[in-house]
Amino acid sequence: MTPDANEAMKDKPALPRRGLMLILSSPSGAGKTSLTRMLLQKKDLDLTLSISVTTRPRRSSEVDGIHYSFIGKKRFDAMRDSGELLEWAEVHGNFYGTPREPVERTLAEGRDMLFDIDYQGTQQLKAKEGIDVVTIFILPPSMQELKARLERRAEDEGEAISKRLANARNEIARWTLYDYVLVNDDIQRSFDELVAILSAERLRAPRQIQGIEALVAKLMKEE
Repeated sequence: MTPDANEAMKDKPALPRRGLMLILSSPSGAGKTSLTRMLLQKKDLDLTLSISVTTRPRRSSEVDGIHYSFIGKKRFDAMRDSGELLEWAEVHGNFYGTPREPVERTLAEGRDMLFDIDYQGTQQLKAKEGIDVVTIFILPPSMQELKARLERRAEDEGEAISKRLANARNEIARWTLYDYVLVNDDIQRSFDELVAILSAERLRAPRQIQGIEALVAKLMKEE
């Protein structure tokens, strides 16, 4: 077998499966965005980022359609009311939501989607999508470090940082709602832990049920 064929076999799952929804949540500044970027850059993970819609103004470092789809409140309300959003939430006075169609299409193809959303959206998705959802909460090592990260980011003024720190305490208190909790005191270690969680969750029997049933039926008929 050629090296290219070996790589193809390595990437191909042993059994067909339904995709999963990998959700990362954290208080602002805990490292969620950096970890999301690292996961997407590891091409062999084959993760597709769910692009949320938001009414929040675009930051200078953001690109429409890549970081978020920036829309007006009227359009957001129309999407929410027509059932086009799987989940939605109000955060810091702005609205965020997950478009339904790209998620359903990707999971049906057996591919996984990565979500960068808060605890409100996470609970809505867990209630609606059940076994398809895997939730991970990222904690900072300390509130002092969280404040320092927000200050280094230099995207918010002092008053906004204070508001984010207050909201962080509210979000941190929701850690019990998640399947996994990681402390991001070392980003490479946190990344390695995320990859390990994803690898294990992809092998859960309910995600591969059709393939398992077909294989078991075949094995039972063999002499």
